[in-house]
Amino acid sequence: MEPDDLRVLSVLLAAAEERSFTRAARRLGVSPSAVSHAIRGLEERLGVRLLARTTRSVMPTEAGEQLLARLRPALNEVRAGLAQISGYRDKPAGRLRLLLPRLAVSSVLAPKLGQFARDYPEILLDVTTDDNRMDLVAGGFDAGIQFGEYIEKDMIAVRVSPDQRPAIVGAPSYFESHPKPKSPRDLVRHRCINFRHGSAGVYRWEFENGRKSLSVGVNGPLIVDDVDLVIRAALDGVGLAFLGEDLAAPHLAGGALIRVLQTWCQPFPGFFLYYPSRRQQPAALSALIKVLRL
Repeated sequence: MEPDDLRVLSVLLAAAEERSFTRAARRLGVSPSAVSHAIRGLEERLGVRLLARTTRSVMPTEAGEQLLARLRPALNEVRAGLAQISGYRDKPAGRLRLLLPRLAVSSVLAPKLGQFARDYPEILLDVTTDDNRMDLVAGGFDAGIQFGEYIEKDMIAVRVSPDQRPAIVGAPSYFESHPKPKSPRDLVRHRCINFRHGSAGVYRWEFENGRKSLSVGVNGPLIVDDVDLVIRAALDGVGLAFLGEDLAAPHLAGGALIRVLQTWCQPFPGFFLYYPSRRQQPAALSALIKVLRL
């Protein structure tokens, strides 16, 4: 059904219920001639007279009564559906689908989940964790969380974490038998724990020092796609690890890990919540932004 068809059928129902083009026009906020024109056009398209009218009254014909018997419940269902979804504009409720990499779960989302659930109990937050950089719209997601450098320019982005800083770390037991690297190029002679970022493959460790930048493809006995396993392996002396400074901090403070190459580990943009458009933003998405925004 085209939008114009729905409008004309609404005009027909109003005229039949009011038994008057004038009263129907007043109810719909249009002119009586617009009501008459719409119904005449519908009758000509169908080739059937739907309303019998005189200068004093309007009555449905037999064909009109048959159509109206089906039309009333159908239009009521449409109106109820429109009323229900229009509530999403003003009231934080309904399902909100969110996509994020696993690295963002513990640092961005998990600390705020309790507050979000308490403040907005009528929102169903449907979370998918995936390290592949999926197409947000094609995947049917309302919003995503990702490192700022990976977000497309046509997306609206809202900061939800501070800048991140990498940390190259190893256990004291590892350094008992391996010298500390003085330059990123020294890493090719070390055992390193590789991390796989979904379909993007194994991450090449990236470094900056002033105007110098380089990336190193490291080698070692382990390739994983879980950051908790990276930390566990580093603590056990399996090799050097590339971690976020926030994840490494508790282990550095206690001496369980030792940091190296610190001058080569410069800050980079952290996580942002992103979504396709500001237009007709659902209230549920506005609520999530309010809770996660820094």
